[in-house]
Amino acid sequence: MLAAERHEWLLAELERNGRLVAKDAAVRLGVTEDSVRRDLRTLADAGRLQRVYGGALPVSPAIRGHADRTAIAPDSKQRVAQAAVRLLPDGATLLLDAGTTALEVARALPADARLTVMTPGPLVAVALAEHPHVEIVLIGGSLSRHSMVTTGPLAAEALRRVRADFCFLGVTGVHPEAGLTTGSMDDAAMKRAMAAQASDTYVLASSEKIGAASAFPVLDFAEVTGLVLDPDLPLDETVAAALTRAGARFPGGTVEVQAARPV
Repeated sequence: MLAAERHEWLLAELERNGRLVAKDAAVRLGVTEDSVRRDLRTLADAGRLQRVYGGALPVSPAIRGHADRTAIAPDSKQRVAQAAVRLLPDGATLLLDAGTTALEVARALPADARLTVMTPGPLVAVALAEHPHVEIVLIGGSLSRHSMVTTGPLAAEALRRVRADFCFLGVTGVHPEAGLTTGSMDDAAMKRAMAAQASDTYVLASSEKIGAASAFPVLDFAEVTGLVLDPDLPLDETVAAALTRAGARFPGGTVEVQAARPV
């Protein structure tokens, strides 16, 4: 089998099963594990999958630039945002991330919401300006044009001087094995710094993030209060069980599931 044919087979298996184990793939292809690992490196370098220990996982579409990400699962992000807003009591202080789902949270706030919102996202801050009773604190730092978030030592120093009731984080991957991940080392560090300053941290997990993985770990499931999911898109029962075993918690205590896809 030619390398290009192996690549297509590996990608098809990943699409069917949601994960690849290098050892099993080598047996089925009749090649060495080293050959499969080289194939996985090639596909990872091309952005087709995310390598993990022992194999590979689907790459998250949410690692694209901010402008591209606005077109990915917009309805799901809006539903996640609406669910997240319902967690906020009047008068709360919120650390709100800078991603496209966080932007939907800003837009979903009621017109009469009375909150203090601190954010490293300039686009989020502009959206919050539509709410006359929301006090907005923009966290300064070096601006990433890719994700439209401020990061770096200035942002980290600013965060060390604040406390919040809640933190709403965006990630690019939510996977029972890889955990909560994102596509940038600096962005991962910023998210951890935000979570450290909040009493409760919730991860905004729209549909395209579930079962996907990115290169840089953010937090373990046990380190966050819960995942805010799209209530209109039930979880695959296998994924829901795996996330629960990994320590994921869900606001409301229960997760609606759907039948597992065939393996």
